Amino acid sequence: MKLSPGVVHEIPADMLSALSSDESAIERWEDLTPLARNEWICWVVSTKKQETRNNHIERTQTELMMGKRRPCCWAGCPHRSK
Repeated sequence: MKLSPGVVHEIPADMLSALSSDESAIERWEDLTPLARNEWICWVVSTKKQETRNNHIERTQTELMMGKRRPCCWAGCPHRSK
């Protein structure tokens, strides 16, 4: 399945697989702005440990379903300013 990317980041395969498994998550993902999608993707890919990355992917799904539009308590994508 093809989901819309962010402004800087493409969706990594593990995150794409998780989001693609739920039609409601797909709809909420596609409703985000490209900048908001970018923030979620960067929040996932910027982790150092696989365990943290898995947790961020799971939280992305959960928090999207709760109506959140961006990751909470995160400074934002440092790659946009380059």
